[in-house]
Amino acid sequence: CVCVCVCVCVDLTVGAMTEFQEKLRQQHEDSMHRELQALLATADKAEAEVRKLKDFDGFKKLFHRFLQVKGPAVDWAKINRPPEDSIQPYDRIKSKGLPDDIAACLNKLAVVKLNGGLGTSMGCKGPKSLISVRNENTFLDLTVQQIEHLNKAFKADVPLVLMNSFNTDEDTKKILQKYKHHKVKIHTFNQSRYPRINKESLLPIATNIGMAGDNAEAWYPPGHGDVYASFQNSGLLDKLIGEGKEYIFVSNIDNLGATVDLFILNHLMSQPADKRCEFIMEVTDKTRADVKGGTLIQYENHLRLLEIAQVPKAHVDEFKSVTKFKIFNTNNLWISLPAMKRLQQKNSMDLEIIVNPKTLDGGLNVIQLETAVGAAIKSFDNALGVNVPRSRFLPVKTSSDLLLVMSNLYSLDAGSLTMSRMREFPTTPHVKLGSSFTKVQQFLARFESIPDMLELDHLTVSGDVTFGKNVSLKGTVIIIANHGDRIDIPAGAMLENKIVSGNLRILDH
Repeated sequence: CVCVCVCVCVDLTVGAMTEFQEKLRQQHEDSMHRELQALLATADKAEAEVRKLKDFDGFKKLFHRFLQVKGPAVDWAKINRPPEDSIQPYDRIKSKGLPDDIAACLNKLAVVKLNGGLGTSMGCKGPKSLISVRNENTFLDLTVQQIEHLNKAFKADVPLVLMNSFNTDEDTKKILQKYKHHKVKIHTFNQSRYPRINKESLLPIATNIGMAGDNAEAWYPPGHGDVYASFQNSGLLDKLIGEGKEYIFVSNIDNLGATVDLFILNHLMSQPADKRCEFIMEVTDKTRADVKGGTLIQYENHLRLLEIAQVPKAHVDEFKSVTKFKIFNTNNLWISLPAMKRLQQKNSMDLEIIVNPKTLDGGLNVIQLETAVGAAIKSFDNALGVNVPRSRFLPVKTSSDLLLVMSNLYSLDAGSLTMSRMREFPTTPHVKLGSSFTKVQQFLARFESIPDMLELDHLTVSGDVTFGKNVSLKGTVIIIANHGDRIDIPAGAMLENKIVSGNLRILDH
């Protein structure tokens, strides 16, 4: 009898808790709805209509799903390695060769570059895509050159589409004037602008719909998973389909390895109509530097992207393991436009929510609800991973990356960077520059010219260090200037397997 009573009590408690949680959820949704309506009321009618359709409707759906989620996004026990045939080696794709009519394939393609990020982490104002990375060329210059070269070489018409954010749109559009006479059509569209929400109250921190003053901090672009909705909202999805485009190649604009690959394109175009591959994710082998990168798993009979933010704390070390999860997502994606339209119309693209906590300058804790573009892989038919060479992943996130791409390790041809044939090993050296090199301006001031790095394996630089002209670095080089000291590497110096520390000043006389 006692036993029965205990069970009944537990059941009632669970029921009451569920009912309480449901009421709380409903309360949060009602409060959010009221706050969003109040924000819309601060705009004129035309602006309010645009914000509602382009931003707030999508945000409300995301917020609703955020409130529904209980516990971790994945059940660790259900995670399996992807089946052998779901991740194809690049060589197998390449062995099919190229079609007779490459132009016909290219004419069904558009290139989308994710261009929402600022250069703030590298000490630059404005869009990151406008930072000079090689011979005075910016990321955007190199992208335009690559596509123009394709269009000219194959007499094709591949357009470039830039997904800007409210942070980058104005500056990017000003710069686009300079490409008017290039053989590449350029389209732009804006990703959504969502309200940051107070971590405690779960309500927007914005006081009005505008972006002026303190209110600028109240908004954020909701991650690149927003590409699906904002692409459709912009009208570009229908426009490109109307022009006969079948696929888009999506990548981060700061990944200099993400060029149009004709072999992958041919693989997509040569599939039978009933087995059309609707989504390809390029993955590459994980190294110690990539342990935080998202990986592909098999989950509930679907290929799925697993991001570190979704991993339960107890399994983070396992996720970072190079032995269990051998590959990671480069964010180079090939996506079918008709499939994208179908999924958007059905509203069946259930992208996992990434909750990104931030602390604003005044100390206020907020959260941003974001999604990742690659997470949609589970929604597309016949989705595939292709294990590509590391050369297709060449992101420039830090000044250490910038040093590599500016050096003689790479040669530049028609906007594309390729590893120099003079380098004996195809691997990239490991470069770690200290905090004195973080900002691009500081970085450039510390090199009279970029050193010869063809035979470099590892470089660590810490403290107040400068490099003279025509310095050569080979093997493992470690240069450490202690606090208060300065090291000037003299012009013409050749350092091979050396540790330099202490103080070395070279003064003009």
